[in-house]
Amino acid sequence: MKKMDYQNVKGTQDYLPEAEMIRRKIRRTLEDSFIQYGCKPLETPILNYTSLLASKYAGGAEILEEMYTLSDRGERDLSLRYDLTIPFAKVAAMNPTIKLPFKRYEIGKVFRDGPIKAGRFREFTQCDVDVVGVKSQAAEAEMMVMALDIFNKLELDVTIQYNNRNLLAGMLKKCGTPEEKRSEVILVLDKLEKKGIGAVTEELNEKGISGETIEQIKNFIKEAKDLTFYAEDENEEIKRGLTELKELQEFLEILGVESKCEFNPFLARGLDIYTGTIYEIFLGNKEIKSSIGSGGRYDNIIGGLLENGKTFSTVGISFGLDVIYSAFEVTGKANWAESDIDYYVIPVNTLKESFQVAQKLREGGHTVELEMNNKKLGKALDRANKEKVKYVVIVGEEEVNSNQIKVKNMETGAEEFRKFMF
Repeated sequence: MKKMDYQNVKGTQDYLPEAEMIRRKIRRTLEDSFIQYGCKPLETPILNYTSLLASKYAGGAEILEEMYTLSDRGERDLSLRYDLTIPFAKVAAMNPTIKLPFKRYEIGKVFRDGPIKAGRFREFTQCDVDVVGVKSQAAEAEMMVMALDIFNKLELDVTIQYNNRNLLAGMLKKCGTPEEKRSEVILVLDKLEKKGIGAVTEELNEKGISGETIEQIKNFIKEAKDLTFYAEDENEEIKRGLTELKELQEFLEILGVESKCEFNPFLARGLDIYTGTIYEIFLGNKEIKSSIGSGGRYDNIIGGLLENGKTFSTVGISFGLDVIYSAFEVTGKANWAESDIDYYVIPVNTLKESFQVAQKLREGGHTVELEMNNKKLGKALDRANKEKVKYVVIVGEEEVNSNQIKVKNMETGAEEFRKFMF
């Protein structure tokens, strides 16, 4: 019989209590912020029909290569969700009576059989907000401001890069990029910041893009960051993208966050679903190269699933819980979370009486841990210090005889006696 493999599946990991406490606090911060911005909770299944997740309105060819597929006893083709966007779009499509705008948040596990690197795993937790029913760039601006608000609460310095897919697609058309190659070229340009113009030019050449078009793209790269470069252009996609970008920038200026948001004309986002503004969130110090949050406008998915040709104005943003935790590790914030324990009750040969004390404190609404292994007082206090417990309750025979307990403040060292009827 083959020996059981006790290793984690590649791309998955366990989070022990010290780490999970921080992750739970990050998650609470995200969820509280989502609620503060008027989002309602939603939960969708992890297991979906492959036909839904592989729809042409879903993630595109690249992400479908990373999809986990399986079949059930009825030999139906099923898949594990690779994001929370398509399940949300499915809910919106299946429930036409939902009052718009519909703004929801969802926090849940997703799965991708992709490359593993710092902050990127094959099983991970996404924390998403999506809103359907808002045409103006106010929706995008709110998502971006909410993100800055969240990372301020998490004490992480971030920058948001943004772009518009209409502007980018229009410029590539003007440069002579064949329509059937446009998505490929967009994905190549998305690597410009990481790989540089030389590597991007080489990859475009490998993809069969003509020398003339590559030269046009290189000229575009030189001038692209100045919005006045696009001002006189007659291309409809460019005009639409420029209008949307200017509207977004007006909102960002009014809200006083323009210094934390940077226009990047080559930001593309890998997925084909986006139809307008897109954005990615990066650590300010770039200690993690990949984004720690991202999103954009995708107006075609819901109507595509309904097959009715309609567009539904939809904007989303997604935060990766695991990559945010990785950011905490690399920025030295791994001890950020305080203990959830209000009182740590330490018996000194008084376990039964101490149990009474712990239970009474719990009835009062406090979180309490009872030391049940007869630890010596010094070692128990050391543990309380290491785990940042707020208060320690010492119950010795003398305290029991005098119907009182000793409460020690672990931050100040101050001690007080409280009455307790045993």
